[in-house]
Amino acid sequence: MYKVFVNDKPIILTTEVEQEIGFKNYLLNTVNIGKVIKELNATSLKEVRLIHKNKDKLLKKFLKKLPNVVAGGGKVKNEKGEILFIYRNDKWDLPKGKIEGKETIENTALREVTEETGVNGLEIVKPLETTYHIFKRNGRHRIKVTYWFEMKTSFNGDLYAQENEGITKVEWLNQEQTNKALENSYANIKLLI
Repeated sequence: MYKVFVNDKPIILTTEVEQEIGFKNYLLNTVNIGKVIKELNATSLKEVRLIHKNKDKLLKKFLKKLPNVVAGGGKVKNEKGEILFIYRNDKWDLPKGKIEGKETIENTALREVTEETGVNGLEIVKPLETTYHIFKRNGRHRIKVTYWFEMKTSFNGDLYAQENEGITKVEWLNQEQTNKALENSYANIKLLI
């Protein structure tokens, strides 16, 4: 099963058909993805489930429905165990960005965290869950596929918000502050934390 978010409502990719209560089922092969996005945005539906019999083909078939944007990002912890957050578009988020040229996804994630926050001396600890969300750019829907990595750093210099990317704040948040920030964050970020 995979979750692809449209704002904070999920499109669930699954092989199981369940009775529709607060959600709708569609067949993945024949679904009109534009209609599904519109339905999630404009109605009280909690989610949509796209059904396909072969679980190994669920994601691959879905990703062919819209252009893909590949990104890398980091859940960065400092020596105090605080997590690095950015504030963009009136929401708390984790630093991430698009892959450039032939760089590896790991290098994308490291570069983007440094560019967006000013934090360096980053080390990847392990890969985290890959997240999926649908967004609209220039009037067209796209799927952002973000590969996340847990990172650590001993950096304790000044934080820098990359304003030309719409970031207005960069902060290290402790557990209590993180819990508060997640009240105003994205469903994908909540999954990672």
